[in-house]
Amino acid sequence: MPQVRLKRLPGVYAVSRLACTAPVPQWADGQGFVSISRTDDELSIVCVEERVPAGTERSEGGWVCFKFQGPFAFDETGILSSVLRPLSEKGIGIFAVSTFDTDYLLIKAENVARGVELLALAGHILL
Repeated sequence: MPQVRLKRLPGVYAVSRLACTAPVPQWADGQGFVSISRTDDELSIVCVEERVPAGTERSEGGWVCFKFQGPFAFDETGILSSVLRPLSEKGIGIFAVSTFDTDYLLIKAENVARGVELLALAGHILL
């Protein structure tokens, strides 16, 4: 099982869902981690919670974001699953996002202390 170094990013994050035909809103981009994904079903945005305007149709805040200290080659296997497994086995929900170089893990703020403990017990390094 790979040992992963994870860095907690500052701030609290939100995961928002807009209509698949919605334009990417200006509020989505800015400081911190940002992920924008469009599918045939939705426009999904992850960004710092304070930027999401009140009244956004579907948005869930209160997420803490951890960056996997990569980069990781595409042929490296087990990186993401080695981090997710100890959390899922103990019932901690996550939201994961992958980029070209690395992965990001979001855990609800109320579960962070337990999640960090479980990750450390699994041999991961939290910076």
